[in-house]
Amino acid sequence: MFFVFPYETLYSMRLVASTFLGYNQGMETDREFKIGEHVVYPLQGVGIVREIKERQIKDQTRTYYVIYIDVSDMVVNVPVDNAQAIGIRHLVSPAEAKAAIESISDKYEPVNVDWKARYQLNMNLIKEGSIASITKVVQGLYHRSKIKELPVQERKLYDNALRLLIDECSFSLNKSPEDIEKEIFRHLEK
Repeated sequence: MFFVFPYETLYSMRLVASTFLGYNQGMETDREFKIGEHVVYPLQGVGIVREIKERQIKDQTRTYYVIYIDVSDMVVNVPVDNAQAIGIRHLVSPAEAKAAIESISDKYEPVNVDWKARYQLNMNLIKEGSIASITKVVQGLYHRSKIKELPVQERKLYDNALRLLIDECSFSLNKSPEDIEKEIFRHLEK
């Protein structure tokens, strides 16, 4: 006999079982992010956790991160138990940010596909959310734009990826976005 439970019920059951048995089977019992901490929200950029609050929806109480994203002046409420699935993560370390910027000057390997397939590949890289993926998109589309003008959608994707890279690196390295942008272009033009 099989039983089907909603995800929230299964999560609660595992959490209760792990607490009762005195161990945690890979489930987070603590909140991963703290109030005032900078986090990266995929496709949106760096935000700050303004508060952690509980909300009641349909007789169910859930805990939410309230994240303010400055670059788009947007406030997002994210369920704590869905934050990892959405891809919200900590800022990269300063060493990782420097490595990402320096990797832009690595040898560029062009992808020989039509622009629609290239757009989809790049969009998937951005959705992945890692700084290395975003760096690959910036590098690839920058070099592609030097060969031939980018279609409008790819140009928007390039601008968005560049903004995401600048945003995260400037917070991680504690430098102004203008300085980071200059450094990125210096490496792109090598």
